[in-house]
Amino acid sequence: MLKFAIISLLALTAASPAFAETTDSDRDDIVVTASGIEQPRDEVGQAITIIDADTIEKRQTVDIVDLLATTPGVRFNRSGSTGSVAGISLRGAETTQTLVLIDGVKVNDPSGIGDGYDFGHLLTGNIDRIEVLRGSNSVAHGSQAIGGVVSLMTATPAEGLAANASAEYGYSDTVGAKADVSGTAGAISGGIGGAYFRTDGISSAAVGTEKDGYKNFAGNARLKVAFSDALSLDLRGYYINADLDYDSFFGAPADSADVAKLDQYVGYAGLNLGLFDGHFTSRAAVTWMRNDRDYYFVRGTAPDYGYSGTNLRFEYQGVVTPVQQAKLIFGYEHERPDYDFFGFGSTDSQKANIDSVYALGIVQPFTGLSLSGGVRHDDHSQFGGATTFGANANYSPNAGATNVRLSYGEGFKAPSLYQLYDAFSGNSALRPERSKSYDIGIDQNLADGRALISLTAFLRNTDDQINYDNATFKYGNIDRTRAKGVEATLALKPVDALNVTASYSYIDARDRSGRPAFDGRRLPRRAAHAVSLSADYDWSFGLSTGATLTMVGDSFDDFANNVPLDGYALAGIRASFPVGGHFEIYGRVDNLFDADYATAFNYATYGRAAYGGVRARF
Repeated sequence: MLKFAIISLLALTAASPAFAETTDSDRDDIVVTASGIEQPRDEVGQAITIIDADTIEKRQTVDIVDLLATTPGVRFNRSGSTGSVAGISLRGAETTQTLVLIDGVKVNDPSGIGDGYDFGHLLTGNIDRIEVLRGSNSVAHGSQAIGGVVSLMTATPAEGLAANASAEYGYSDTVGAKADVSGTAGAISGGIGGAYFRTDGISSAAVGTEKDGYKNFAGNARLKVAFSDALSLDLRGYYINADLDYDSFFGAPADSADVAKLDQYVGYAGLNLGLFDGHFTSRAAVTWMRNDRDYYFVRGTAPDYGYSGTNLRFEYQGVVTPVQQAKLIFGYEHERPDYDFFGFGSTDSQKANIDSVYALGIVQPFTGLSLSGGVRHDDHSQFGGATTFGANANYSPNAGATNVRLSYGEGFKAPSLYQLYDAFSGNSALRPERSKSYDIGIDQNLADGRALISLTAFLRNTDDQINYDNATFKYGNIDRTRAKGVEATLALKPVDALNVTASYSYIDARDRSGRPAFDGRRLPRRAAHAVSLSADYDWSFGLSTGATLTMVGDSFDDFANNVPLDGYALAGIRASFPVGGHFEIYGRVDNLFDADYATAFNYATYGRAAYGGVRARF
């Protein structure tokens, strides 16, 4: 599989040069996930991939996980049909060690076993931009940023007034539609959008014959009021309602009448204040996330069991800029996660409090060199304190043509409320998971920015990792893991009409717990090798055509490495054509060669599927 992947990548990149997953807009030179404030990319020592609005539209991808799977260092698994449970692993970390933000709000579920985020219900909808930061970064983001951060953003309001809409239909009676409208009038700007998706789906169980349908509605809204040049109010909201037929997972997956329903609420309210000609800025915000999950053995009855997770946060961030070449970022956060459970004749409610302080400095001592370093302390109401450090550097000797990156980051993950307090398996003596990660990389621009080569090597050690202990029948800090590897991106843009992205990542993620049955084994569902290549060409008469090839190597479904998952190659093609000045028709074929594969043992995946639709812009 690896030999095939490398030969294919080299052949394709030689035949059609590659272009990075960004466009030449000013916005793609700015990142937020590194430090929590906007920074030019050449000030950042960490590895960050940007998936912009143009890429999201051209790819025509429905599931966020399928879009993320084309970025280096990302591995994913999904248990069946669209809407089924899906997780994202960054550089071989656990899926629960990926911090997820929607419009700046932490959305990891406090009611989940490990506080992970289920990407299954997160569709592209009105998502406008994604930043993927790889590597531990708890100084800026706190708990869970061990593998890295996935930050998703809806569109900022347009200047004047703008509206967009689209609708599509395809395989398995799938219907998708979305619309948004936004604008700016004087000191007020805002926008609102909605996206609807339904499908008959496929059987989530590999041995099943009954299709598992899915419905999803997502809504988003933004409002910003500038009271003056120095003071503004920022309001944001995101909502997901989902209804999924799924196959029972008690034992081997098999056809069943089970149903899962989700309501997810995300809210942000913040005040921004700038003083002393912008040399001192402050942001104070309240964020709120609630995840309600109900499960039914038979549709049309009362829920048989369910979970509700809420996370209320207060954030203060100050930025002092005494001179142009130096910034001091500092802040305080208070977080109160809680969860409720009902079912099987019992109920449970738990909560915790986390108070955090942090400081981060960014300096440019001379032209071309940017240095960052910081410290954070989190105090948890159950296990006490955790202190993390981080530092990175970015050096360019030739005005950005070459950038050398170095990064050291520490991460921690607080035990989940379930792991701490569950009546049967909880352990209130759990310690936080801790990680240390190291990066070194280089970005080389050639041919006046039309060519880019990026290479990154990384290492991460994680201690006190939490897992279920079969000896005590409780959760314990019984695991240690190590992940190391390389990420490579080759990008070329020989002519304005041709955009291609090519990436390869090698991840060696292994158990280092010392337990004889698992020590030295590969961590499950994390393939060592993955290759992705996407190409899009804009023809002179308006037609746009593109293709994506993704190849993933062999992996295992279990910690003992007894259940293999074969590697696979997926190809997809797409096209779009404008009709008049406001409309566009488009279509795609996913899994063009009808590959039979799995990302989770005994769970099915889609075969060849075709879709078509129309877009409108005003």
